[in-house]
Amino acid sequence: MADIGGVNSFRSFARSWQRAASFAEVIPRRPSFILPAEAETVPVSSGDEIQYSRSHVDSQPPPQAGLLRQHLEASMPQDSASVQTIPDSGIGVGPAGGIPQEDFRERERKALDTEMASGALHDGSPSIRSNIFAVPPHLATPSLIGSYGSQYGTMGARRYRSRSSASYESAWGVRGDRGGDYGDDVALGEEQPILVKEIKQGDRVVLTVDGQSTLPQSIFNSINAIIGVGLLSLPLAFKMSGWILGLFILTLTAAVTSHTGKLIGKCMEYDPSIITYSDLAYVAFGARARVIVSALFTLELLAACVALVILFADSLDLLMPTVANTTVWKCVCAALILVLNMLPLRWLSYTSVVGIFSTFCIVCIVIVDGLVKQHTPGSLWEPARTYLLPSNWLSLPLAYGLMASPWGAHSVFPSIYRDMRHPHKWSKGVNVTFSFSYVLDTCLAIVGVLMFGDGIKEAITSNILKTLGYPEFLTILMCIFITIIPLTKIPLNARPLITTADVVCGLHRDHHNPHHHRSGSDAQLSTLANILRAGVRVLVVLILLAISVLFPAFDSVCAFLGAALCTLISVILPICFYLKLYSKDIAKWERIASWILLIIFSIFGLVGTIWTFLPKQLVGI
Repeated sequence: MADIGGVNSFRSFARSWQRAASFAEVIPRRPSFILPAEAETVPVSSGDEIQYSRSHVDSQPPPQAGLLRQHLEASMPQDSASVQTIPDSGIGVGPAGGIPQEDFRERERKALDTEMASGALHDGSPSIRSNIFAVPPHLATPSLIGSYGSQYGTMGARRYRSRSSASYESAWGVRGDRGGDYGDDVALGEEQPILVKEIKQGDRVVLTVDGQSTLPQSIFNSINAIIGVGLLSLPLAFKMSGWILGLFILTLTAAVTSHTGKLIGKCMEYDPSIITYSDLAYVAFGARARVIVSALFTLELLAACVALVILFADSLDLLMPTVANTTVWKCVCAALILVLNMLPLRWLSYTSVVGIFSTFCIVCIVIVDGLVKQHTPGSLWEPARTYLLPSNWLSLPLAYGLMASPWGAHSVFPSIYRDMRHPHKWSKGVNVTFSFSYVLDTCLAIVGVLMFGDGIKEAITSNILKTLGYPEFLTILMCIFITIIPLTKIPLNARPLITTADVVCGLHRDHHNPHHHRSGSDAQLSTLANILRAGVRVLVVLILLAISVLFPAFDSVCAFLGAALCTLISVILPICFYLKLYSKDIAKWERIASWILLIIFSIFGLVGTIWTFLPKQLVGI
């Protein structure tokens, strides 16, 4: 039954969900690459030039170090004469090949530094842009990124696919598919490898990412990323902005973010080695841009998690005011998140489906409640008083932030694009995704402001829970759905934060060879590392709890998320990437339009961000 539907079967959708669950990441990691089992080997003649990744790396895990040590090592002068070129041969590495492992790794590191220093990615030559592994962004980065995750081109298992090309698989470090046990191995490290395929371009054989998701699966993953609890504050945004400006701003932000989503797809075509948003930043503006993007991702995930904790606590406090206050409910949420953070990512990925289902059900319950109730407040049959223009113009910047917050999924769009079977359908997928999201957001905003008008709260759900006259079972059902959303979303959003904290503390675990024999001292160090990793998870949850207590206003957190972070990540940076990468190919009118959008949304974002930190009494809210 699970395979009915072919590539769009439930099993295929489930695998696509699992891959999408790992798309969000703060720090760039060197992914592993494998060839799928059904991949055809491209015949290579003696005169053809084969361009693959670097030479094979042994499966011994490299020593992990914190970022401080990485910086210190990177700042030490290196003798350029000692850098040796790795021979392009199939000679094994390690004891079997007669090459000391430490020496090989030192030569490999120096070779990578040499490639990085040469600035090969920035010369824009066709040979570089046509080869996914010529100088990939995951390798052509400073040693700041060196400790960030899996080793490039290596997998820890010893099972290889027997095929005629096994010789160059061994030489180039590209693995074959490993069958049914593969999922269990990957679950240990929770880092999905990237499937690649061989294609022939002229006289070269190159590798490119082999996308796995169909168009419906990519659309679902995009909708799952873009639909969040930010839409619950849209009725408040309409109340602040009035009908005319509210519909205009919401439509404008939807149209512009849809346009920038398509620009991201265009930028992904620039270089086949671009896989993530961080890669895009690196190719466009260098390593510093990647660090800035990582900081923005950290803030975005923190704000999203904090908003969910606040929503959880406020909703339960309204439903059961005599049981506990909001601070206690936030502690309860933190305790549940701490338990859920211990679950494997492959389990948590399925909960994202429950989260989007719960959000959709909340919208439906709000509409049904408005139709069931006959009299104001909270009735669609007897609408509340509303305004065409803002009743308080000082609140308009906050309204912009609230209306920008539902469109912040661009950070995972590059990964979704690269995971598509047919990337040329990306624009169609973006149109469907944003059309569905726009209809859902606009519907909830209009229904909410008609039901409550000036009495609208931070989230429309707060009004529903506080208003009498609705069916009790619908109110309880809504509260259940509100509780489910944070418990399904926060563990996924917090996972990249935990990984970042592990890397900063030098605790990132290498799972490429989980069955490697360890000595007694190694076992003790591993136990200590596990304890420290558990402490990191507790610390991340405590930070989320502390921020939610210090900033308890749900609407202010959503406004900051929209005005500062979504404006930067979803509008400004994609346009900057496009202008930088295609500076010579953009028409004059398109360049002018792009700069106009940059200026307008930079002003919107700056003013909206400042307004989120102003006292509400000062802006008349």
